Amino acid sequence: MARTNTVIDAIDTRYSGLAETSCCLSCGGAADLSAAAPGEVCVDLGSGQGADVLKLAAIVGPEGHAYGVDTSEAMLRRGKRTAEKLGVANASFIHATFDAIALPDATANLVISNCSINHAPDKARVWGEVFRILKPGGRFVVSDIYSLEPVPEAYRNDPDAVAECWAGAVEKPVYLKTLEQTGFTGIAILEESTPYEKGKIRVASFTIAGKRPGSCCCEK
Repeated sequence: MARTNTVIDAIDTRYSGLAETSCCLSCGGAADLSAAAPGEVCVDLGSGQGADVLKLAAIVGPEGHAYGVDTSEAMLRRGKRTAEKLGVANASFIHATFDAIALPDATANLVISNCSINHAPDKARVWGEVFRILKPGGRFVVSDIYSLEPVPEAYRNDPDAVAECWAGAVEKPVYLKTLEQTGFTGIAILEESTPYEKGKIRVASFTIAGKRPGSCCCEK
């Protein structure tokens, strides 16, 4: 738990400093590839400044809702302020870690995330939470990074390196196996970058989709 809190503190420090900037923190097109539809309930893990939450809120309309989940209070304040300024009533922002998402079971039709899950120390627990909050038949579309080689132990436990979106990465087979073991079906890679150097390792970015088994979530 101490290490987890240290990582969260490092992430909060880094992203609080970026909350009022125009810096792009994404590594893929999860929101654009998610095919959100009117009336759906959507959740964005690592919502940052709230741009994707507001985009989803506009798509799902007044019969739907978009939630942003983040660990950075500064980012959440930025998202809430923008939503209020634009008069967006169907968007909410929640302070929570991804391994304990403060939403009821079977809340969402869609979960997205953009370059955030790699930060989590216990990714299996995070994906378990994604599974839990999805309705049966619900789906995820997540952009993230994976490593092409094991992250050296010295950096895997370095909170600052994890906060920089590379030292928390796992290798692609490990990532896919975690999704399968969680129970997701229809797992598909929608887009994938060529490998690139980041920190002390090589990584690649990808956007991956999958579904919680069950009847079609036609009831929004």
